[in-house]
Amino acid sequence: MGVTFLIDGEENAPVTILLGHGAGAPMDSASMNAAALALASAGLRVARFEFAYMAGRRTAAGRKPPPRAETLIPEYRAAVVDLRASGPLVIGGKSMGGRVASMLADDLYASHDIVGLLCLGYPFHPPGKPQQLRTNHLEHIRTPTLIVQGTRDEFGTREEVETYALSPAITLLWLEDGDHDLKPRQKVSGYSAADHLRTLSTEASAWIRSLPGGTG
Repeated sequence: MGVTFLIDGEENAPVTILLGHGAGAPMDSASMNAAALALASAGLRVARFEFAYMAGRRTAAGRKPPPRAETLIPEYRAAVVDLRASGPLVIGGKSMGGRVASMLADDLYASHDIVGLLCLGYPFHPPGKPQQLRTNHLEHIRTPTLIVQGTRDEFGTREEVETYALSPAITLLWLEDGDHDLKPRQKVSGYSAADHLRTLSTEASAWIRSLPGGTG
C-alpha cells in the first residue's frame, strides 16, 4: 500500500515541499495545517504524509508511541519515491519529521533528488534536557537547509542554538517569542501567529528560489 498524501497548493507549482509531522501530532494538526497553507499561499506545492505509527492511531491499531527517529528514515525515503514530484523537491517537516528528513537529506541531495531541507521547529534537544543534543549530523550536513525556529522553543532556544557548531549550509530563521509551534505571545512580543506565518511563507519561498535548482 502506497503513502497517502495531503496536498496544498497548485499541481503545477514550480517547487514541491514534502513535510513529515512531529512525534505527537498528525499531519493535519493545527500547526501543520497553518504552515502548509502559509507555504501554499506563496505559490509552493506542499505534500504532507504520516509515518505508519501515526496513521495507525486513526484505526483500531491504537495509540502506539513514536519509534526512534532514525528507524523512520526508510518510511521517509518511501514517501519521496511515492510522491513522484515532477519538479524540484524540498524535504523537511515539523519537529521530528524535520529531524528524520535531515538524516536522509545528504543522500538525496547527492543523488539530485532534492534541492533543499526545510525544518519547522527543529528538536535540537528534548525539553528540559539541553545536554542531550541531536546535532551531530547537523555539524557536517551539505544540503542547503532552512531551520525556522521560535526564539523560546523549549526544544532549542535562540540562546542555546547560537552556541552550537552547525554546518554553514544551515540558515536559521528566528521568529521572535515563537514556541515549538512557532506561535508568539502577542501581548509579550507584539507579534501574532499570523505575522509569523507571513514571515515563514515569505522567507521560505525566497530561500527556495535562491537554491541551485530552486527555479530562482
